Amino acid sequence: MQYIQKHFTSTLEVKQSKFIAHLIPYELYETTLEQLKVEHPKARHFVTAFRYLNEYDQVVEHSSDDGEPKGTSGKPSLMVLQGQELINIAVIVVRYFGGTKLGTGGLVRAYSDAVNQVINEAELSPYEKEFTQKVSVDYADIRLLEYECETADIKIVDKNFTTDAEYILKASQENLKTLLEKLKRVVKVLSS
Repeated sequence: MQYIQKHFTSTLEVKQSKFIAHLIPYELYETTLEQLKVEHPKARHFVTAFRYLNEYDQVVEHSSDDGEPKGTSGKPSLMVLQGQELINIAVIVVRYFGGTKLGTGGLVRAYSDAVNQVINEAELSPYEKEFTQKVSVDYADIRLLEYECETADIKIVDKNFTTDAEYILKASQENLKTLLEKLKRVVKVLSS
């Protein structure tokens, strides 16, 4: 499985209709959809599809035709995401009608092509399940911990400064294990 870390966009034109595909991390889906509706008030359709893993490691999927004929846009877009084995990802295709009807087959092709085109332009990363770990360090070691997190692709989710500096880190199990081993003299592992 693969995922993306930032927003990618691509435009496809078919018989004067414009299909502007936005490929985004799933957590940006709702805010991006609202933003696109404001940015494109004259667009006819905002076709969406998404796939993400829930807290039980189950794949949750959804698609919407947003007024296009049933099954001609949202489902084909979702099928492209499935076929490419993408996860924690959403696609929004903004369509401007060009005056020529494409027919059901033409719509399926156009939406599939628009999603494939934006995926081909995106920077995909292999998906690894992420874990969180709560740790603490002395104030003197904050810079070292933050530097090591940055170089080891570990996200700092939260910081709390009390008697020690407490951090909540998020990364693949392997990256967390490597960091904790490297900084075992400096970092204290806390229960979450």
